[in-house]
Parts: sequence; structure tokens; C-alpha cells
Amino acid sequence: MIFWFLHEIKYSMSQQNHKLDKIDLKILKILQENSKITNLDLSKKIGLSPAPTLERVKKLENAEIIQSYHAQVNPQTIGLGVKTFVLVSLAWHKENALDNFVSKVKSIEEIVECYLVTGEADLLMKLVCKDIPSYEQILFKTLSKIPEIERLKTLMTLSSVKDSKLLPYDYEKPQI
Repeated sequence: MIFWFLHEIKYSMSQQNHKLDKIDLKILKILQENSKITNLDLSKKIGLSPAPTLERVKKLENAEIIQSYHAQVNPQTIGLGVKTFVLVSLAWHKENALDNFVSKVKSIEEIVECYLVTGEADLLMKLVCKDIPSYEQILFKTLSKIPEIERLKTLMTLSSVKDSKLLPYDYEKPQI
């Protein structure tokens, strides 16, 4: 089953000098809930005619508040049954450790997200694989070969209890 959703919404508007009013906030909320909505239906929900509605959406896109639209695919239905999170500690004593690590993991398609973090590790990666042997192959044949990695800690997901695409923001209150 495919769902459309907004990939990201920027909170910080200071760089674009774009103030969000009540209508902009309604648009953002509605598009996060269902970005496949037609412009006509969106215009009815926000109380404007289609032309100004489309103009507002375009302005939000141009200001990079709305960054992109994506299909959310259920990985199970296409044979990707294992999702893991991996904590990575880098070998900081190696020259350009972070840059070298980043350039290497960008080419590993099973790594779908990677974040620089604080705490007990330096990075957090999200991997999606076909099965446990596939994950094991990536872990032992690919990740363990990256010299900038000092330590890996795998967190295997069992099930999802929440996966919201709606950012926690007060959509009823315009920015001041």
C-alpha cells in the first residue's frame, strides 16, 4: 500500500523571512496528512479558491518549507522485512574520519537514514534489508570494512508502535 507524505518541513523561517499565517499552517497540516490531495479539495478545506491555494503551495515550496513529496512504501510488501538502527562510534584518531565515513555510507543503499548524534555514539543509522542474512552480510562484509568505524551497536526493531509524518507544531497559531 502506498501513501503519499511530505518528507520534511522546515521550522526555521528566519532565513527565508517567510511568516506563516493561519492558512499556510492549515496547508502544511493537510499536506502532511495527505499530500495526494487535489488542489481543488485543498482549496475547499482551507476556504480559498484554487488559484490562490496553488499560489500559496508554490510559495511554501519556493521558500523550502515544503521540501519534497514522496511515496511511503510498506517495506514488508516488497520483501524488505528487517529494519535496524545502528549506533556508530567513529575512530576519531583517523584523519578525516567523519568525512571519509560519510562518503562511504552514502553508497550503501540499505542505509536509508544517517544522523550525527550526541550521547553514547557518534552517528545513528537506519538500515532496511531483505532479511537477517542480508543484514549480516552488510554488517560483516561492508560496514566492518570501513576503517573509520570503531564500534557498531545494532538495535533490531520488532514492530512499529508509532510512525507519524505530522510534525509536532501548533498549526492553529500563526507565527508572530
